[in-house]
Amino acid sequence: MADAEVPHPREVYDLQGQEPAEAAFEAARARGRLHHAWLLTGPEGVGKATFAYRAARRLLGAPADLDYGVLGVDPGHPVARQVAARSHPDLLVLEREGPDGKPRKVIPVDDARKLAEFFSKSPASAPHRVAIVDAADDLNVNAANAILKTLEEPPPRGVLLMTSHSPGRLLPTIRSRCRRLAFQPLGIGPTTDFVSARTDLGHEEAQRLAEMADGAPGLALSLAASNALAMDDAARDLLADLPRVDESRALSIAEKFRGGEGPAQFALLFDRLADRVHRLSVDRASQGFGRLDPWAQAWETLQRLPREVEALNLDRADALFTALSELRQAARS
Repeated sequence: MADAEVPHPREVYDLQGQEPAEAAFEAARARGRLHHAWLLTGPEGVGKATFAYRAARRLLGAPADLDYGVLGVDPGHPVARQVAARSHPDLLVLEREGPDGKPRKVIPVDDARKLAEFFSKSPASAPHRVAIVDAADDLNVNAANAILKTLEEPPPRGVLLMTSHSPGRLLPTIRSRCRRLAFQPLGIGPTTDFVSARTDLGHEEAQRLAEMADGAPGLALSLAASNALAMDDAARDLLADLPRVDESRALSIAEKFRGGEGPAQFALLFDRLADRVHRLSVDRASQGFGRLDPWAQAWETLQRLPREVEALNLDRADALFTALSELRQAARS
């Protein structure tokens, strides 16, 4: 298992591969042309939240330290220490993590309503008041409307930084009131190096994670910490056995769906199964093998079942055997 730790973005002081976004933001800040709201877009795990905290530290008055990049600051500076301790009076963060430290399904409207009061006040000790929404995709409908009210009345000396993995799903009125900064994956090679430097994994395992994450280093590191390699191995073995299903192996895997980590392990397994089935379908199509419809149907089932399990609180083991039954039929076609 990987000895991987995934620090919160507020605790990260370097950012690789996003120099164009940092340069664009710093140029706007230096010219006094800083937009009041920024939408940071791109795949999960490419550094959007890390950028938001880096930008926040600079806006809150920490001087630049180019040893840490364009928006870098000294981790020992008082502003950086306050941000890390979540105690800076001019920084508000909205995220799915609740006051008890546990993740919530959405960012609730009561949290979003805090923005208006926060931005109604002048900065207590900094040049700006800064709010981070990580991620805007997690806002429920009412919370999104509350954010929109703040965007419609830009606060003086206030800056809102919002991350989004799927900006197309946001309200058009939110998107239109923000300046967008796009963040790109690093690529497989740099992400492999990133994971290798932060875990005890070998090059081959680190590269597998980089490929699973499509070159997003933060996501690859999260996958390393969440036992994704084991789930990928399980998906490979289950598919290799088809049309036979080793029920004892399947039951052993289903045992991992219990306990606090169960939902995450279930989602990981289905993600890895879906990815492998998709690649299998593409390979079969390119080589002219068999009918693809059963495999496409199986892929759709692998995409759909995790959502239904979460929404309806269904049994995860039953969902696994349902998926395996459909995969068996596809293998026999």
